[in-house]
Amino acid sequence: MTKARVLVVDDEALNLEILLEYFEDEASLALRTADNGEAAWRMLQDPEADFKVILLDRMMPELDGIGLLKRIKGDPRLAGIPVIMQTAADSPAEIREGLEAGAYYYLTKPYDRDELLAIVHAALTDAETRDELRRQLHNHIGSLSFLTRAEFSIRTVDEAGQLASFIAQACPDPGNVVVGISELLINGIEHGNLGLSYAEKSRLKREDNWRAEIDRRSSLPENANKHVRLAFQRQDDGISLRIVDEGKGFNWQQYLEFDPERAFDPNGRGIALARMLSFTNICYEGCGNIAVATITRNATTT
Repeated sequence: MTKARVLVVDDEALNLEILLEYFEDEASLALRTADNGEAAWRMLQDPEADFKVILLDRMMPELDGIGLLKRIKGDPRLAGIPVIMQTAADSPAEIREGLEAGAYYYLTKPYDRDELLAIVHAALTDAETRDELRRQLHNHIGSLSFLTRAEFSIRTVDEAGQLASFIAQACPDPGNVVVGISELLINGIEHGNLGLSYAEKSRLKREDNWRAEIDRRSSLPENANKHVRLAFQRQDDGISLRIVDEGKGFNWQQYLEFDPERAFDPNGRGIALARMLSFTNICYEGCGNIAVATITRNATTT
């Protein structure tokens, strides 16, 4: 089995030793370390390196964590690598600066091994999901650009990925749009139809049991006939996607932006990412069980 390469960047030798010890029993991960930002940047320039996640210390001399993060996100070849920012403080202003620069995962020092590994695995899973969705795009033909109106109904997480990769082909910039469509569909399934709460998902992600619980709830008799419905419409000014689930809704306003208070959780950033990367706008109707995502004509989503 190919190991996922993790780059750890920290100028403190003791911290690197501790992290090496934390990862020692993780057979699926291969660690490489850099003791400053410039050294890390040189390692990232190697096309053979193929790092899957970066664990980055914020406070370093010369090229600090934010400076290196901006370089990474400014390089198209590296921009998709999830970056976990390590910080010694939980200042909302500092966290917001990191979120705006592209660090969507956070750890506050000192942290324990389980907390570290939960965030690393969550970041890896999110990145793998996005990569798989983009690979699925190649299974569909560009003739979907002629689609003007359609309606779909799904039940499962797997169906959400299939539908997202199909519909994205009818949109501009499908590689980014597919991520947002998938996120909204899965939210409708897990939080809407299956009633999974934010706290429950955080716990399940930390325990690596999220998918098993989703499959269990999907098989329950009371959920057998619940669907998430997607309506696609193309107009002169752009595209709209209306996604409706059968849940009780949620307090959606707090999830449209990155919240520093949730930066340390393994979940809770999907809607904000979808709004930023995939759509011109996302709004919710009713009790929050109806999401309307729009892509304005000629708008860029990156």
